[in-house]
Amino acid sequence: MAAGRLSFNNITALAPMVRVGTLPMRLLALDYGADVVYCEELIDIKMAQCHRVVNDVLETVDFVAPDDRVMFRTCEREKGNVVFQMGTADPDRALAVARLVEKDVAAVDVNMGCPKEYSTKGGMGAALLSDPDKIEAILRTLVTGVSIPVTCKIRILLALLPVAFLLAVADCVSLFRFKEERPRHPVHCDYIQAVAQAVSIPVIANGGSLDHVKTNADIEEFRRATGASSVMLARAAMWNASLFRSQGALPLEKVMEDYLKHAIQYDNNAFNTKYCLCQMLRDKVESPLGKQVQAAQTNAEISGLDAAARLPAWTKVKLCGFDVFGCRREYPPQITPKMFLLEWSRKEKLEQPQYETVQRAQDRAFQSTVTVAQKKYRSSLWEKSKKFAEQAAAIVCLRVLGVPEGRIGEEDSGLVCKRKREGKVNGAAEEERSRKRHVSDVLQQTSEVAVVTNGDSHQEAPPPSQRESL
Repeated sequence: MAAGRLSFNNITALAPMVRVGTLPMRLLALDYGADVVYCEELIDIKMAQCHRVVNDVLETVDFVAPDDRVMFRTCEREKGNVVFQMGTADPDRALAVARLVEKDVAAVDVNMGCPKEYSTKGGMGAALLSDPDKIEAILRTLVTGVSIPVTCKIRILLALLPVAFLLAVADCVSLFRFKEERPRHPVHCDYIQAVAQAVSIPVIANGGSLDHVKTNADIEEFRRATGASSVMLARAAMWNASLFRSQGALPLEKVMEDYLKHAIQYDNNAFNTKYCLCQMLRDKVESPLGKQVQAAQTNAEISGLDAAARLPAWTKVKLCGFDVFGCRREYPPQITPKMFLLEWSRKEKLEQPQYETVQRAQDRAFQSTVTVAQKKYRSSLWEKSKKFAEQAAAIVCLRVLGVPEGRIGEEDSGLVCKRKREGKVNGAAEEERSRKRHVSDVLQQTSEVAVVTNGDSHQEAPPPSQRESL
């Protein structure tokens, strides 16, 4: 084995799980002692359309689809441990995707085990097991085309041994149940053992969550029972990832808190965060805590301000929002963080801050990135207007730089001179008087839309002439 190449001998791994194997769960498993983590299955056709983006703010590498959705996000912390699993039925497409992610993952895996229709109807997943020639074509194309290990996750077949020898092309194989079986069915340790004896590559035993693996000590017992090189955990780890801890599992509340730290730090999709937390809660999903999780619309709401307060300081900087937490009330109407950042830049003889704003399609929320002195700053929170997003980016920049940001009660920094402050106040007062004289009650109600804090991102902002000046 080449130096630095991922080994699949004597390891414990987080299994690939749809909607669960996103970055926060993978990092959580690594925190608790997993050696290898698999991402959720990602379809080759969708991944082939993505472009690789280095996210300087989150310190991640994102693979972004044409509609701006992040299909796969990874980071340096997991680079030597993460396996990218793809759904594919085409050798050339599989190679294109593998080369796209090759620099950012430790290995690639071909899903040959998924029995669901959405996978098999395209000839992927378990459908591949009926076409040994295609299996060999895909694996040989990948093994000769990329420099990282190639693995595959398969199901048991009654005539498995011929397929098993084809799988010797790969670096590793993980094995669990028959094609028609589901998680409620027991795992077949004897069949896994037969395959492990028949091939020369490492075999990872999977499927022990139902009746074999309840504690960390059970992992080794399961490995011995199957004769496998290693063990992979799916549902048992999804329910409580601290099962990977050799010191013993942690209380679920602690596990959920640790998961949320990663979800917030890496701006995980809030609905994905909710889904994973609900899987952890299991039969407690209708408890008060479960209902709170289900009702939340953002990661910040899920965690609550108390949980957010326990995050490291550098993470809280990325959590800065202007309107999300109601923080806008902390700033006087005539002085804004953007104004302070502009004046500081002039004082330091730097170029004027440049703002770049994007809007995501699913909820039409905004996120801005500000560039100052060739460095980029961005809040990980999404705002409901462009101007709020720009203010949030300015706050992040000012806090990182340790520069006053103009909050109420903050000592006068001298960045914004008295004349500007008073002029802004006088101008705002005159504008308010004029508005009261000439704007009808209906338009006044419309102007309040921009400051609604109930999270309804589908209300339209008022016309520019009626918006509050920030």
